[in-house]
Amino acid sequence: MSALLLALIAGAVVGLALGALGGGGSVLAVPALIYLLGFTPAAATTGGLIIVTATSLTALYAHARARHVRWKAGGLFAAAGLLPAAVAGTVAARLPQPVLTAAFALVAALAAVRMLRPGRTSAERTTAVRPAKAAGAGAGLGALTGLLGVGGGFLAVPALVTVLAFEMQSAVGTSLLVISANSVASLATRGATTTGVDWAVIAPFTGAAILGAWDGRRLATKVTGTRLQRTFAVVLLAVAAFMLLDALT
Repeated sequence: MSALLLALIAGAVVGLALGALGGGGSVLAVPALIYLLGFTPAAATTGGLIIVTATSLTALYAHARARHVRWKAGGLFAAAGLLPAAVAGTVAARLPQPVLTAAFALVAALAAVRMLRPGRTSAERTTAVRPAKAAGAGAGLGALTGLLGVGGGFLAVPALVTVLAFEMQSAVGTSLLVISANSVASLATRGATTTGVDWAVIAPFTGAAILGAWDGRRLATKVTGTRLQRTFAVVLLAVAAFMLLDALT
């Protein structure tokens, strides 16, 4: 199968995940670039950031039009995580890669299990979010993202649902704001590393992901929040199992 076709298929899957579930883009894009398209880990990380930045911004626009983005809470959540992410990233550089992979798998599995448990009913959810709670959750997520190297949106949706009691559709839309902020910030720190990106692969991958994100957003409007939440939790468990197996072998 040609690299172009693989890039288009992988891009569509990444976009669908981001548009419908509000996360999972980087977790899917980076392995696809490494295992399917032959990128080095460093190049795959940079390429994944480019793909996820463009796709999440597009998906964010679509969710914002549908009024599924809670800007104040999401902005505070994202901003609170920037400094902890930078500090945790420094710590991560000193830890063995298998340890980081296993840690990420365990965190993802715990988040999935919590999302599969019966949650608050619609009547128990509230549109009011305490700033301190949002900042604390954002700082914790930023630290985990910096330490584990991937998963801003992958962990943002469970955090928004379980800690801040967001409805699933609002969590999906708001997580895209968090992903966009984190991706832009991370991409800005890489600077010249983007000059070595293979645009012949990244460009079609990104284009397919953007189109997939629009389909994912439409899918999210047709599926109940509970089903989306369970789907996301199953995806989390599957990726966690794969990563844990990779860390132990």
